[in-house]
Amino acid sequence: MDLVVDAGGTALWGGRHVRCALGRAGVVPARDKREGDGATPAGRWTMREVLFRADRLGEIVTPLACRELAPDDGWCDDPKDPAYNRSVTLPYRAHCEHLWLEDHVYDVIVPLGYNDNPVIPGHGSAIFLHVARPLFTPTAGCIALALPDLLALLREAVPGSAVRVRAD
Repeated sequence: MDLVVDAGGTALWGGRHVRCALGRAGVVPARDKREGDGATPAGRWTMREVLFRADRLGEIVTPLACRELAPDDGWCDDPKDPAYNRSVTLPYRAHCEHLWLEDHVYDVIVPLGYNDNPVIPGHGSAIFLHVARPLFTPTAGCIALALPDLLALLREAVPGSAVRVRAD
C-alpha cells in the first residue's frame, strides 16, 4: 500500500484523505532536487524502516523494521562526506542533522528510499516521513503527517510500502 501525496498537501491511503506538510519550496522532479533547497522530490520512495522515540511513544505497531532512536543518532547531510544521506552516530566529523529533538517532529521518522541506492552527493538527503508540526508548517523537504495519521499508516503498511509524491 502506498501513501499518495499531492503537491497541495493532501495524502491518501486506504481510501482516507489526510492533511500533510511538504517542503517549503514545494515539490520538484527528483532530477532537480538539491541539498538544502527545501523541496520535496516527486517520485515513489520506499519506506525503509521506522525510527522512533520509545521514551515518548512506547512501542510502535507496524510490520516494518523498527529501531528505537537514541540521543546520539544523526543523519549526515554533508555531500562531501562518505556517509552522506546515511545514519551516523554523534558526534560526527561532518555536518549532520540531529534526530533526537526536543520538539516532537522526529518522535517517529521513516527514512524514505530517496537518493540512497546509489547515493549521489548533493542530490538531497534526509528525506523522511515524520510528524507534522501543529499548524502543518512546511518542512525542509520531508513529508509530514499528524501523529495519529502517521501511526495509523504504519500499522497498515507492509514491507515494500512507499510514499508516492505527485508533482500535480
